[in-house]
Amino acid sequence: MTNRDDTKIVVDLEIAKNVLRTEAAAVLALVDHVDKAFSTAVEKLALCQGRVVLTGMGKSGIIARKIAATLSSTGTPSHFLHPAEAVHGDLGAIQSDDVIVALSQSGETSEILRFLETIRRLGAVVIAITGSPSSSLGQAADVTLHCMVNAEACPMNLAPTASTTAALALGDALAMTLLISKGFQEEDFAYLHPGGHLGKRLIRVERLMHSGQDCPTVGATAPMEDVVSVISNAGYGMVCVITGSDELVGIITDGDIRRRLVTDPDLIKLTASDVMTTAPLTIPGSALAVEALRDMEQNRVTSLVVVHNDNRLEGFLHLHDLWRTDLF
Repeated sequence: MTNRDDTKIVVDLEIAKNVLRTEAAAVLALVDHVDKAFSTAVEKLALCQGRVVLTGMGKSGIIARKIAATLSSTGTPSHFLHPAEAVHGDLGAIQSDDVIVALSQSGETSEILRFLETIRRLGAVVIAITGSPSSSLGQAADVTLHCMVNAEACPMNLAPTASTTAALALGDALAMTLLISKGFQEEDFAYLHPGGHLGKRLIRVERLMHSGQDCPTVGATAPMEDVVSVISNAGYGMVCVITGSDELVGIITDGDIRRRLVTDPDLIKLTASDVMTTAPLTIPGSALAVEALRDMEQNRVTSLVVVHNDNRLEGFLHLHDLWRTDLF
């Protein structure tokens, strides 16, 4: 028996490079097939009154699951249904107002074709993604999307590789075109992705800001002795200057105080209005955290004041609050 430690493994990097070239070429070849049928498919998906159901066998099924996940995460309710399980009791998941997206490279997958017979009786719309538009699936579908590849990336031209990559890319193209067609916005994306790093990047300022008693404020006529005391007690290195109706008129930071001391040693005798920056950077509470981070980086500040449209103070956001969301 050969000792595995003594076995010499020969790695041919050219094989890996050829795989990448073949799969890249397969995806690029799809560009010429983005045509009227593709537009019709997007229209059918956009007008779907029920659910979008993805189906496929084997590797095509795996790709179908991913496309379903991408559609769901971009505002189109979708799920995967295994074709074999569908014809063994799960057909109740299909309704007449659904859109079925069926993946089969050959277009002759028996489980898909059996599933298709029932879908046709229900009256649901069928979109086929296949490498053989003239196949049984391609001919029976309401819309057929061309996804043929010249060869698999497998050196034996057997394992689904280039074909599955092409189908995945075409599914992504559908999802992204549909996203724009439906007017899906960043705020919609934020609503559907509340968790994880992505969710943190899309969290709104109003959920992170300091407000109420936690937002240090003084009036414009407050003596600087009081201003310094408020800044020190709050511990944020700043204070918002407001009117009696909570309208923001300025901001005073540790830096403002240090710079003023250089030219005016009697700063303690002044009032907040004498020292404040009268046009501080502001941001609405509805803005995304990433927007706040961008503004801080571009303007080299550590705090943003959060205001209503009428310039009334809502709170403030500190750079440390963004650090806690792992935005960096």
